[in-house]
Amino acid sequence: MSGIDNAPYRTLVHKGLTIEGWSRAAVQTYWRVPELKIGFDLGAQPWGFMGTATWLLSHTHLDHIAALPVYVARRRMMKMEPPTIYVPEEAIEPIERLLKAVARLDRGRLPCTLLPARPGGEIELSREHVVTVSATTHTLPSVGYVVWERRRKLKPEYHGLPGERIRDLRHSGVDVTQEVRSPLVAYLGDSSPEGLDRCPAMFEASVLITELTFVAHGHRKEKIHKFGHMHLDDLIARRSRFRNEVVIASHFSTRYTEERIRRMLAKRIPDMLDGRLQPWL
Repeated sequence: MSGIDNAPYRTLVHKGLTIEGWSRAAVQTYWRVPELKIGFDLGAQPWGFMGTATWLLSHTHLDHIAALPVYVARRRMMKMEPPTIYVPEEAIEPIERLLKAVARLDRGRLPCTLLPARPGGEIELSREHVVTVSATTHTLPSVGYVVWERRRKLKPEYHGLPGERIRDLRHSGVDVTQEVRSPLVAYLGDSSPEGLDRCPAMFEASVLITELTFVAHGHRKEKIHKFGHMHLDDLIARRSRFRNEVVIASHFSTRYTEERIRRMLAKRIPDMLDGRLQPWL
């Protein structure tokens, strides 16, 4: 089964995190980070991604959710546990109806747990990782996600104390540690630049996966923003804000060939954000 290749994807490894996926506007978008045991969006579903049981969907355009019934059915067929899928809250009821309709057509159950992804909310992944949800700006309800690593560290006021004293404080019921979070992976989904600007952590995450649908000078930014997308000018205007170690630019319009995209990026950002920009082509 590992040899089945029914959907293309690229892979990038950065500091122990593997980013796998593919995205092309109006065609299909799907990503996963196997070390975090999560995926983003289900526009298609490579067979090898089936073992990932938690998915975070940004919105309900078909190039981002078309494979949802297929994915759920495959896991049922392989006798895997039903997956957990987070979606914008407004999408839960329509997706439930979609799955019921497909189940009738397929004559098989499509068991899964649908949960709301609410802007400002948090999703517990594990003791070490948590996801925050932010509102993005698209033509229908949409959200972005930031995955954080969290650790317990000694509070500053206890620095320098001998170990025995810290132990005694713990035994007396004093909480001597505090949670410290670091943003690992940020996923914008489809959004105008406002979606980035609303969530400063997206600029700080180790890896940012951002849409960059339009790159040509002749495409008007006002219209692009109205329909909830980004232009290359938007990325350039925010250059100084990107503290990310890797910026994955994806979801390019099908109006462009890969060669034209590379040429436009090389012309406008010849240093590729000091080598951090990775066009997903």
